[in-house]
Amino acid sequence: MGLSPFQRVFHDLSVRFGRKRESRTPSTDDTVAQKSDDASVPDVEILHITGLRGLFTIQTFLWVFLSTFAPAAVKGNDHVDGPFYQDMLRKTVSVLFWNGSLIYGAFIILSGRTVLLPFFKSPTKQTAASLIFRRTFRFLLPAAVALAIVAVVQSQVGQSHIVRFKEETGNTALEIPLRIDQPLVYFNSLFEIFWVNKLYFTQSASLGFPTQTLWMLSAIYQQSYTVYMTMIVIPYTRNSWRVKAFIFFILTAWWVQSWAWYTVTGILLADVVHHMGFQRKSPAGMPMRFGRAHRGFKLYRIPTWCGWLLLMTGGLIMQYLFTAWRPDLQDNELYAHTGLYTDGKLNSNYDPKQPQARDDNYLLLLGLFLWVETSDTLQYALSNRLFVFLGRRSLSYFLVAPILAYELGIQLFNYFRLTLDWPVEMTNVAVLLICLATTAIGAEIMYWLVEQPSVWAGKKAWKFLST
Repeated sequence: MGLSPFQRVFHDLSVRFGRKRESRTPSTDDTVAQKSDDASVPDVEILHITGLRGLFTIQTFLWVFLSTFAPAAVKGNDHVDGPFYQDMLRKTVSVLFWNGSLIYGAFIILSGRTVLLPFFKSPTKQTAASLIFRRTFRFLLPAAVALAIVAVVQSQVGQSHIVRFKEETGNTALEIPLRIDQPLVYFNSLFEIFWVNKLYFTQSASLGFPTQTLWMLSAIYQQSYTVYMTMIVIPYTRNSWRVKAFIFFILTAWWVQSWAWYTVTGILLADVVHHMGFQRKSPAGMPMRFGRAHRGFKLYRIPTWCGWLLLMTGGLIMQYLFTAWRPDLQDNELYAHTGLYTDGKLNSNYDPKQPQARDDNYLLLLGLFLWVETSDTLQYALSNRLFVFLGRRSLSYFLVAPILAYELGIQLFNYFRLTLDWPVEMTNVAVLLICLATTAIGAEIMYWLVEQPSVWAGKKAWKFLST
């Protein structure tokens, strides 16, 4: 009995990326590299992936600045009035270069792609325990310092400059941060970052942080444990069945509208790249067989970049349709999921303020990541020193840029525009240049005085407890 076209394609992909059958019970401390089709053990840091994070760090800064000072130019701010050029920017380049939902989706996939790399290099119980233990140190000190800065500045400077700025500019998309005015409020807000696993946006730490983006630390931190739970099966399972299991995991996570849908995609990308020779096999193309069984099948090979381009095109079309044509329909896709975290029915009672894992972003990001993982040219371009430099400091830029935009940038805007009566465009350019310079300096200080010591403290604490 002949296979259907769908079954033939699925069978070919399973054979192609999972041809090698390994023992289900390898000897103790067998390395993943010994089971892999690739001869070399992967480095803990992959430069082109770090460079890709650096690219999205630049986009994060642009999104923070434009959301504050030119909100009509930002995708999602469809009801904010602004000049014609900002409206055109929102409907064209905003989708690709300062799209908030695309940016946080990319960082969540990047986390799933990179968190487990030390375990790939040394797949032992000690490595797994060390990763799990040190994860809190990686985020705790930077989050504590950033939130403390916000609380101190609020208590000393107040929020009158933000209120005045919002009234004068008519920026209805800008939210006044929640006041963190007591030590207990500060402690509870910081605690929530590492505890909540849903309704991320409405936690007090995120509401009190400029641009209300601190929820991303909660999402990435919680999804790290999805990575840890999943990565431990990789050294002990067969390649082909692991691919099928991860795809099933992704589909079920999509159905319940969990961020694990994005995270496990990052895990699967890391697995096929490092253990199944994905980049080496990709130039041969995707096998497709056509014809009838009694006449014989004819094998065609479609270049893999065609598949990646198709995914990106699908995501882009959805993005542009929802941005330039029918923004009122952009959330309709969310109804298709089950309301597991709301009322147990269909996803009809979701909170529109909560960040959502969206189909259009996923298709665009999946196509991009697959293209990057299989293209030497893109990997070379992303491995440049600037992108890698920014990628290593992405957390510091993420924490510093919003604080400076609200506490320094808005003060400067009020002075230049309302006191000196500068034109809006001239004021925005001046504020942009000052915020860019001060963010670069502030992020470098945060990186060396806060972020790096947090990594060092995690390693020292683990060494103390494990020896």
